Amino acid sequence: MMIYISGLVGFLLVLTAEARIGSSSELDFCSETEQCLLFDSICKTDEYEVRDYGNVTWVWTEEKSYFMDFAIFPLFRRLFNYIRDFNIEMTAPVIINIAEDKSSFSIFGMKKYTYTMSFLMPAEHQANPPRPNDRKVKIGHMDAMKVYVRSYKGLMSSFLYKSEANALSSDLDSAGANYEKDHNYAVGYNSPKKMFDSYNEVWYVVNGEPVCSSSEEMG
Repeated sequence: MMIYISGLVGFLLVLTAEARIGSSSELDFCSETEQCLLFDSICKTDEYEVRDYGNVTWVWTEEKSYFMDFAIFPLFRRLFNYIRDFNIEMTAPVIINIAEDKSSFSIFGMKKYTYTMSFLMPAEHQANPPRPNDRKVKIGHMDAMKVYVRSYKGLMSSFLYKSEANALSSDLDSAGANYEKDHNYAVGYNSPKKMFDSYNEVWYVVNGEPVCSSSEEMG
């Protein structure tokens, strides 16, 4: 998970397993960039997959909004300007950490969320990424983690994403899985220009040992 310090002003780097960042050809669904974040697949069930990711460096920025649809474009623009300024190649996936904003009030039953978008730094910039010029853009690290994954295709809209996230959460609850329920990740592998047939995922972070009953064990 991403570790929040004073409202997400920094990340804690845990020096254990390092992430594998490699050729996108190693993943069938990562086709628009040369480098992609790789993982070890622990198991698959009919409802979800469990993956193991290592520590990795990201560039990130955040926005508060009632809808992901409104937050995505300012977030993406800031991060895209960063990689353009330093001539850094785009990678995949782009992840959005979604957490309820506890300090805000609900309006007509709608809750405000904090959306934290992160771009994966390429392998050549993992150790020493350029310092951002925009104060809203930060460099940080993600701890090694295991995640429950549900994939889907289509527009990464608030409505479709919430539907898929709720479905994954329901399946995990039914399986008796222990996972972090206060936040999750919207994960995309395609350009925003590819709206209707893009490959997306929902991630929930595993707590303890993952539940893989009635599964296909990997490796």
